[in-house]
Amino acid sequence: MAEPYLSEIKLVSFNFPPKGWAFCNGQFLPINQNQALFSLLGTTYGGNGQTTFALPNLQGRVPTHMGGEGFFLGQQGGEPSHTLSIQELPSHVHGASASTVDGDQVIATNNYLGPANQLYGAPANLTTMIPTEVSSVGGSQPHENMQPYLTLNFCIALAGIFPSRN
Repeated sequence: MAEPYLSEIKLVSFNFPPKGWAFCNGQFLPINQNQALFSLLGTTYGGNGQTTFALPNLQGRVPTHMGGEGFFLGQQGGEPSHTLSIQELPSHVHGASASTVDGDQVIATNNYLGPANQLYGAPANLTTMIPTEVSSVGGSQPHENMQPYLTLNFCIALAGIFPSRN
């Protein structure tokens, strides 16, 4: 393999970083021992900028190119699971069947409500509606929010050719 650019990131299918590379796991490195790498990364991924800086943390993350939809270098976002709020649900209605038969007559089969001739008449033979028709549904539990994936290791070059801008 040719000598990498310093801070180049590669995917590997094995469980260790090769010599001169480190996992992209957000670890902090001392600036005084990695000055060239710090000059490229700075504190974009963390660290105090005085004695330490951090490598990118790609554990459980999908990399994306900066720019476009307002993405900037080092930005993190997304979530592995999500609980929907009412504002996120599409507009919809929960209909109820009704009958055109007057309220003092037997209601047609499979209909729930009929119009009332005497709305405030004395109640008789009251019955509870089907609980599933009038009760809450859902459990406010988060759902998985992940695309299909294959887990590999991202590694960053700790040594190599310093990239030039031109």
